[in-house]
Formats: sequence, C-alpha cells, structure tokens
Amino acid sequence: MSIETSEIVEKSLALVNRSFTGVLGTVDENGIPHLKAMIKTAARGLKEFWFCSNTSSKRVTQIKKNPNASLYFYDEKTFEGLMLTGKAEVSWDDEKRREFWSDGMERYYPLGCTDPDFALIKFTASKGNYYHGLKNTDFDIND
Repeated sequence: MSIETSEIVEKSLALVNRSFTGVLGTVDENGIPHLKAMIKTAARGLKEFWFCSNTSSKRVTQIKKNPNASLYFYDEKTFEGLMLTGKAEVSWDDEKRREFWSDGMERYYPLGCTDPDFALIKFTASKGNYYHGLKNTDFDIND
C-alpha cells in the first residue's frame, strides 16, 4: 500500500469512527437502488459493518434477493465522503444479536434479543472511494 493510499485509509477510518450513521444502499427486484440512513451498530475497520433491522423490512427482503450493496459515510462540516461497495447479508446469529442488544430496543423488538423480527445486516466492503478537497481516491479494502 502506498503512503498516499495509507493516508486515505487513515482518513476514511477517522470518518467512519466519528459517524453515528451510514447510508446503506440496496437494490430492489427491479434493479432500482434504495438508500436508507442506518445507525452504525459495529464496525471492524473499513471491512465489516453491522446494523440492526427488522426481518420484515424492505432492506432485509432486498438483501436476501440481491446482496450487492453500498455504504456511504459523510461529514457535512468538512465536506468529506466515503463510499464503500461490497456485499450485504442478513443474520439471525443469537450470539451477535445478544452482543448488539441494548436497553430500549424492546420498543422495536418486544420479544427481546431473540425476537424473530430482530435481524442483523452485515455489510462487507471490497472497495472504497474517499472524497475530500475536490479529489476522489479509489482503493481496495484489505482485511
């Protein structure tokens, strides 16, 4: 990895770390993209992101039919943006659902962390594009 790319990755990580939400893009059955702001539940570098969702949501239905997805983080004050492309998958892993459970979630999932309507979305990035200062930089996401 070049010095420039490593600096871009560092800036991208800083942007992700200070972002509360990301905009998740999925594709419907007609190939139309859909965007939704989602609370970032967990992140592992720039590679892996987790979000909580309802099993009954459009997002979950779309991901099950087409895993191609994108994720966008931005800072409107610094005019920075990071677009990640990759794959999304739906998980009902009980260990992960317990890990991500927090007080107040019973409002959305009344049966608790094993509620059948409580699903997790895991997004795995393969490529990134960082924008700042009128410059776009593409890079590959490594483990």
